[in-house]
Amino acid sequence: MRCGVGSRRARAVTKWVSTGLGLVAIGTILPQFLSCSTISKTYRYTKTTVGLAVGAGKLVYKVGEFTFTVVTAPLDWPLTHEEIETIDGLPPKEAIKQGRVKNAPYVVNGRKYVPMSVEKAETYRERGVASWYGYETRSKPGGHMTANGEAFDPDGLNAAHKHLPLPTHVKVTNLENGRSILLRVNDRGPFVEGRLIDLSAGAAKRLGFYEKGTARVLVETIPVEG
Repeated sequence: MRCGVGSRRARAVTKWVSTGLGLVAIGTILPQFLSCSTISKTYRYTKTTVGLAVGAGKLVYKVGEFTFTVVTAPLDWPLTHEEIETIDGLPPKEAIKQGRVKNAPYVVNGRKYVPMSVEKAETYRERGVASWYGYETRSKPGGHMTANGEAFDPDGLNAAHKHLPLPTHVKVTNLENGRSILLRVNDRGPFVEGRLIDLSAGAAKRLGFYEKGTARVLVETIPVEG
């Protein structure tokens, strides 16, 4: 592994053990992310608007040059990934209601996923395949909810990741054309073999792979202060 390039391995856990990710159960696949450098630049967080929106509230803020809009989704909206069976042992919307989603384990199609700790996420870097999702929600009535209870925006600066805490800010670089973008990880997925991260359609357009559908990318968490 070259310095600065994260790689991923998986180890099988054969009993309940205590790790930096908490207790891990028998049969759980726990990914190990390796890296030897992180982003040195610190991005400043600037809150611009707070108010009421679709659900309980709305927040607009900037990180660097990028503006993020966070809207709380009504609990009766369907999830973007309705195949999520439980979060932290609860029905997904109950876990969202109780605020138990940040790095809680969750189950999809009988498989348990264990997100990394907030501390471990601070140094996360990994290369892999990015895809995009959610554009089909435009043709459906109402809206859709992400795995942490936010309104999904197919044109927004948002992404889905299987193992990062929700929410987490990341820098995603398209290794095929050099374009970069900052995104808010607020959903789970992609649940397709060989995919690292799912971007909104709008983010895929900005990175230049919307038409192609996938791209090789570098994903790295960014330090944010303010």
